[in-house]
Amino acid sequence: MPNNPILIVDDEPANLAILREILEPTYHLVFARNGQETLLAVAKHRPSLILLDIQMPDMDGYHVCRALKADPATETIPVIFVTALSELGDEEQGFAVGCVDYLSKPVVPSLVRARVKTHLSLVRATQLEKSHRDAIYMLGEAGHYNDNDTGVHIWRMAAYAKALALNVGWTCADAELLEFAATMHDTGKIGVPDAVLSKPGALDEDEWRIMRRHCQIGYDILSKSDAPIFKLAAEVALSHHEKWDGTGYPNGLAGLSIPESVRIVGVADVFDALTMRRPYKEAWPVEKAVATIRDGAGQHFDPAMVACFLDIQPQILQIKADWEIRELAKI
Repeated sequence: MPNNPILIVDDEPANLAILREILEPTYHLVFARNGQETLLAVAKHRPSLILLDIQMPDMDGYHVCRALKADPATETIPVIFVTALSELGDEEQGFAVGCVDYLSKPVVPSLVRARVKTHLSLVRATQLEKSHRDAIYMLGEAGHYNDNDTGVHIWRMAAYAKALALNVGWTCADAELLEFAATMHDTGKIGVPDAVLSKPGALDEDEWRIMRRHCQIGYDILSKSDAPIFKLAAEVALSHHEKWDGTGYPNGLAGLSIPESVRIVGVADVFDALTMRRPYKEAWPVEKAVATIRDGAGQHFDPAMVACFLDIQPQILQIKADWEIRELAKI
């Protein structure tokens, strides 16, 4: 969208000329003179930003903005009102109908350029975040492409991890980062043969050796990026099968040498794996799974992390119930 034109709307040709002179050296511009032309121009050009007059005949700027925000196809396009209306109530109404900014006429060129640059930067940041989320979603799905019985495991487990992270003191931003990173913990399974992933019985020694490689494979894939989300995901992918007592894999880490992110995801992952059906087992009752987590404190799991998990058990069960409803809705 940032490469799309800026749409400037005003029923006065002189005002269009002023904004053209201010912005045209830097940006590709398209113009409209009334509300109906605006809606047609938006449909045709999908502008990255709209500078919109309020006082226009037939359909005023408030009406146009409401129409844009009511349409899912155009609701995310930022609108800056450029108007001679300068009362506080006018600005309040503008923000109420969905504008992101408000410029008063006569416009100040430096201010127009600064506001346009700022809002286009925000659009780019939003699109970059969406691209990251799309990449995360695809990597999470790729890790389970041949693992047909996992269902929504990665997303439900990630929700458990976020709740647990918040309970142990992580900030909301960091907990959300972990939630997305956790979905990629099994990315390395893309390198594990289908015959091993989907085997209905226990794996033999050679098959286990193949399966254990997924930790390093996942790390090798995810560590190619320096973005914080992928650095955290690589950390989790490499070590999510480590155990508190040092008997895990691939590096036999023990105790606090296991990153806290991994100790969080480890509890969330095992609880979810136990309570869902797999090719080699039926889903365990919640009570049995919780007891297994409790009994694993100090051996498989960080005792402090288990205590936190038990502390928020009602929240964990609510997350589980919510995801079950989502699954049923897709059937």
